[in-house]
Amino acid sequence: MPVIGLTGNIGSGKSSVARLLRSLGAQVIDADQVAREVVLPGTPALAELTREFGPGILDAGGSLDRKKMGDIVFADPAARARLNQITHPRIKEALDRVITGFRQDPYASSPSGVLVIEAPLLIEVGLNREVDEVWVVKVDEDKQVERLVDRDTLSTQEVRSRIAAQLPQALKLKYARRVIDNSGDFSATKKQVEHNWDELQKEHLKGKYSI
Repeated sequence: MPVIGLTGNIGSGKSSVARLLRSLGAQVIDADQVAREVVLPGTPALAELTREFGPGILDAGGSLDRKKMGDIVFADPAARARLNQITHPRIKEALDRVITGFRQDPYASSPSGVLVIEAPLLIEVGLNREVDEVWVVKVDEDKQVERLVDRDTLSTQEVRSRIAAQLPQALKLKYARRVIDNSGDFSATKKQVEHNWDELQKEHLKGKYSI
């Protein structure tokens, strides 16, 4: 069975789609959680970030202060590129290990034999080449801004700067095998996820995916 790369830009609703896929029986790995783990205190990545950006990026306990780091990199493309150079290879390496383990025994941790890698930077770090198909969660930009202002208590300008810092949604859609439009209500999104899941199962029965 396949490995799905689930992606979409900030505020698109990837996590909601991932929860639906988990409820259908998929094993879901959150790349954001992996990203947090590679910069835990004592890791080479955090040491390198501290050397690059200074101890001001750390909180009182010595952990990475993600808000401070975000304020730096969203305002400075060069700083964002440096952050990515330090963290992306380590994140990809960790996720590659997960994918390799899954392919060796797909049903060990997933009753359906489906692995979902939920990764906002799936395409940017090249993980789209490691998965069997890419699912993109898309959303209207006005709805995206509205959700982020409510969720993260950011100003509209701050939200739009974060959106602009990401790979454009239109470009991500070019990589998509399946698209979930999350601009509407939850029930509409749920129907789309269930439909695409059913199509995936049918393709498996026809032998498109093997283990």
